[in-house]
Amino acid sequence: MPVHSTTLTPDRRARIDASLAANSFLVELGALFEAAGHEIAIVGGPVRDAVLGRPGNDWDFTTSARPDDIEQIAGAWADAIWDVGREFGTIGLRKGPHELEITTYRTDEYDLASRRPEVRFGQTLHGDLSRRDFAVNAMAVRLPSREFVDLFGGLTDLDDQVLRTPVSPEQSFSDDPLRMMRAARFVSQLGFHAGPEVVAAMTGMSQRLEIVSAERIRDELNKLLCGSHPVQGLRLLVATGLAEQMLPELPALILERDEHHRHKDVYEHSLTVLEQAIALEDRLQAQPDLVIRLAALLHDIGKPKTRRFVEGGVVTFHHHDVVGAKLVRKRLRALRYSNDVIDQVAKLVELHLRFHGYGSGEWTDSAVRRYVRDAGDQLERLHILTRADSTTRNNKKALRLQRTYDELEDRITALAEQEELGSIRPDLDGAQIMQILGIAPGPEVGEAYRFLLDLRMDRGPLGEADAAEALKSFWAARP
Repeated sequence: MPVHSTTLTPDRRARIDASLAANSFLVELGALFEAAGHEIAIVGGPVRDAVLGRPGNDWDFTTSARPDDIEQIAGAWADAIWDVGREFGTIGLRKGPHELEITTYRTDEYDLASRRPEVRFGQTLHGDLSRRDFAVNAMAVRLPSREFVDLFGGLTDLDDQVLRTPVSPEQSFSDDPLRMMRAARFVSQLGFHAGPEVVAAMTGMSQRLEIVSAERIRDELNKLLCGSHPVQGLRLLVATGLAEQMLPELPALILERDEHHRHKDVYEHSLTVLEQAIALEDRLQAQPDLVIRLAALLHDIGKPKTRRFVEGGVVTFHHHDVVGAKLVRKRLRALRYSNDVIDQVAKLVELHLRFHGYGSGEWTDSAVRRYVRDAGDQLERLHILTRADSTTRNNKKALRLQRTYDELEDRITALAEQEELGSIRPDLDGAQIMQILGIAPGPEVGEAYRFLLDLRMDRGPLGEADAAEALKSFWAARP
């Protein structure tokens, strides 16, 4: 690949200078390394974001100094210093509120059968930049001189909003197959598109992803989902076959349509639900919200396994909510998600159809209480998922569904003002149950507790006296 020589426009030069001026410690650090006879440069994402005028707080550096030299040069200057990965040449440090990572020039590559790269320290900035994932991340600013370095056409690619690799994509992806997922991640984060040669290499080498650890794949998927354009990134994963390697349930949603076109394209529907859920995220405290995005994307993954064609050309997906929740647990465990995330996403998938039993508002207060109890701390996310799951093009139907769900939320709010819906418990606790019935701890207490909980759901708060009488009657009538 030819080496490019590009220069900064005045406005981009001004953006970089402003970033350096706002962070004077950067030039201080550069002067320390220069005095010690070593090169150091800001590299990668911080440079890209500065050129684009995007705010950033992460600072990555590359240097000719070896790890021991980095510690010796920066140790007294930094407020704290630690070993991030000495074998990879990386030392971390903190200066004021800023955390920095400084890495020795490297030239890594993966063994064809290994999950870990073979690390070799390099000698030049040019060599280090050539091993970066994409040209837009292979730009650097030398310190303390502030010289801008763009050897592989990163500025041109920023203008064209395209992702290309500094060397051939086949070599780049062979060195680190995770870069194929990073391509999809940057499509999501930056709104760029992958160059045709990059797409071709991703397609031809997708199976190489199998040597990458589940944890690294999960982290890239999270960054993709939490980007500004996740649907574009997901489409790239599916189109190149990478999704088949790490999230096969997603391309499986591209079901063959029946000849009468009587059911939706589940794949396109799921992507639309994801976009609509993101549009409703302002209802949540923190955005982006990984859990709601995972749930929106995966809410229908039970459909391929439950699809049935019945008489009259009708297509059914009975119990796809329950089946989907099980598939979510299996896939997210394989991707090494935390138990909390798995439980939250699975609960949302299992409950995403519950609202449709509401009809035109026929639910009793008891049914509303059970809806709230079953949703638990995922109620607000369930509101979002249920609303986002309406992708009908029939405006009248869409408005009817919206009004009906508005009514359900209003009923939840009204009941919540009367009762503590978020923490519904029986009117009597376990100790009171044992005292009233004269029983010892054991399964019978649980049986009595469940009776009282059901009673509480059906009739609302009773008070201790009425609950005790109901409990005695229930206990006396037991077979």
